[in-house]
Amino acid sequence: MTGMAAIAAIVAALDLPPRARVDTRVPKKMLVEQGAPTTADKRAIQDGVDEIHWLAALKPNTIAIPAFTDEIHDYSEIAVIAATFRPDARATRLTELIHRAIPYPVLLITTGPGGVAVSVAPKRAAQNEGDKIVVERVVVASEIDPATPPVAERAFMESIALKSQPARDLSAVYDGWLARIEALVAARLSGVYEVKDEGALIDRRRTALGEHTRLAREAAQLRTQASKAKQISQRVDLNQKIKALETAMDRNKKMMLGDSA
Repeated sequence: MTGMAAIAAIVAALDLPPRARVDTRVPKKMLVEQGAPTTADKRAIQDGVDEIHWLAALKPNTIAIPAFTDEIHDYSEIAVIAATFRPDARATRLTELIHRAIPYPVLLITTGPGGVAVSVAPKRAAQNEGDKIVVERVVVASEIDPATPPVAERAFMESIALKSQPARDLSAVYDGWLARIEALVAARLSGVYEVKDEGALIDRRRTALGEHTRLAREAAQLRTQASKAKQISQRVDLNQKIKALETAMDRNKKMMLGDSA
């Protein structure tokens, strides 16, 4: 499946209404001017991005769901954007740059050598900095294969249709996609894809994912130290610490589930 065909499969799963479609190509120059704070970032965009397309604009008048705004958040519109990356692209950095370049919430679909990735990035207004927007975090589910998806990925694609998201307002829609991306990331660790739009479950899974990332990073650092250790006693001590972290990671996976935990 080509990159654009894979993106089209994700878009089909979103099942967006025709009146929300934009289907406009975005010049890379615009991304370079608005989303590249450094020379290295400009080069990464020029060398790594093949095409960018603005696929849809989700607004109250296009999907009949009200906007949500408060002192620090603006969900008056959600943009659905697609980007194809070249083989040697810095995909993680480019994903972040695209989210930062667009001032309103973005559902971003990207494709490259590793397959398709779907990401969101909650944003807020910067304190005491005028109209500046801050990306709070970028949440990504990568290496998705729409052509032959395994069980969890198939469940993910079946759950992302616009009509399946909470529809209180555009903020709730965006949070619904965020929860489903996190559910897929968690499913790859726990083996179970579970989507419930319940705050307690979402918060528990989000905390567990953050803890798993911390534990995995610490274990990787210890493995590096163990590989360089010259004394057997030091290596044994490090391996025991690694084993303890792996046990904690196994316990942590169960926290990612709801009723089955």
